[in-house]
Amino acid sequence: MAKRNCRPPGLNLDSILRAELAALEQAGLRRRLLATDESPLLNFAANNYLGLSHHPALIEAARRATVERGVGAGASRLVTGTDSTVLALEEQLAAWKEKEAALVFSSGYTAALGTIPALASRGDTVILDKLAHASLIDAARLSGATVRVFAHNRPEKLDELLRKLSAARGANRILIVTESIFSMDGDAARLRELVELKERHGAWLLVDEAHATALYGATGAGLIAEAGLSSRVEIVLGTLSKALGSVGGYIAGSRPLIDCLINRARSFIYSTALPPGVVAAGRAAIDLVRGPEGASLRARLRENIARFHAGLPVAWVKQVHSSSAIQPLICGEAMTALSLAAALHERGFLIPAIRYPTVPRHAARLRITLNAAHVSKEIDALNDALAALSSR
Repeated sequence: MAKRNCRPPGLNLDSILRAELAALEQAGLRRRLLATDESPLLNFAANNYLGLSHHPALIEAARRATVERGVGAGASRLVTGTDSTVLALEEQLAAWKEKEAALVFSSGYTAALGTIPALASRGDTVILDKLAHASLIDAARLSGATVRVFAHNRPEKLDELLRKLSAARGANRILIVTESIFSMDGDAARLRELVELKERHGAWLLVDEAHATALYGATGAGLIAEAGLSSRVEIVLGTLSKALGSVGGYIAGSRPLIDCLINRARSFIYSTALPPGVVAAGRAAIDLVRGPEGASLRARLRENIARFHAGLPVAWVKQVHSSSAIQPLICGEAMTALSLAAALHERGFLIPAIRYPTVPRHAARLRITLNAAHVSKEIDALNDALAALSSR
C-alpha cells in the first residue's frame, strides 16, 4: 500500500506567513489597509483627477440605472448576453478614442491580463518600458512570450532591441507596451518616437492611457489623441476608474482586434459583466468630459498643478519634474517615505508612501495626486506642511 504523504515538520502556514510579514515590517515594506472614513483627511492620494467620483450627474445616472436594472449583471456577457447600455458605452469609447470598436472589462488590470496573452504567446516577444504598470508586466509574463525591457523613456534603447529582434524573428510577433502617462512618475511617454519605431520594425504598439484619459486632448480623449496618433496606435488600454470617476477597464482598437478578444481574452470571457450603475456612471462621465464642463475641469486641474509647483518648498523643488496630476516626491528609503507619510497624516493629509516593489528599491516616494476639486487653500496647506517637514 502506498505511503501517505506526511507534512514536513515546521511547515505551519500561519507561522511561515508571520515570519514573512515580520520581514516585510523590518524592511518597511509591509502594507496595511487604512480606514479613511474614520477621520477627515485632505485626499491627495486618489486618481480621481477631475473630481468626478462625487459628481451629481454620475451619482444620479448610477442611481437611476441601479433602480431600473438592479445591482449586479448576473453573469459574464457570453452567458447572459449584453445589456444595451454596455454596448452604448463601448460605442462611446470607440468614437472618443477614434477607433472602430471597444470592449469593456471589469478593470484596467483585467483588460491588460486578457489582452496581451490573447495577442502574444510562446515564440513571440513583448517589449515593455521598464516602468510599465504591474498589470502590463504580469500580462506579458502570463502570455508565455519572451519578455524584454527597455530603459524608461529611451526610444533609442528600444530601437536597439527591435533591430536585433527584427533580424532574427521570422514571422513571430513583436508587441511594444507602454503607458502614456506613467502612474508612479507622472511623466509622459515619447509616443511619436515609439510609433515611428514600431512602424519601422513591423511591431505592434499597446498604450495604456489609464492616467491620461479625460485629461489630454481637445475632448479629453488622451495623450494619443493630443499627439494626433490615434490612427497609428493599434491597441489602446484604459480605465473608467481614474479621471472618469467610475469603475472598469477597456480596450479600443479595430473590429478584428475586439472580436479576437471576445473569443480569447480569458479575463473577459470568465468575468461577470460590470454592474448597471457603474456602466451608467461611466457613460455620464464620458459625456461630461467631452463637453464644456470637461474642458473647464481640465483647466482647473492645470491651475492646481501650477499652484502646487509655485508654492513647493525649495527643499523639494529639484525632486518634482512632472507636469501631470501625479507629483512624486522621491525620498529614497522606504522608512523615510513612511515617516513623512505618517507625519502628513498627523497634519490631516492622505498621501501614501510608495515603496518597492511598486517602485525600484531606494526610490521610495510620496505620491501626491492633484485634482480639479482641490481648492487653493488646500494646496497651500499641503505646501506649508511639506515646508515644515523639510525643516525638521
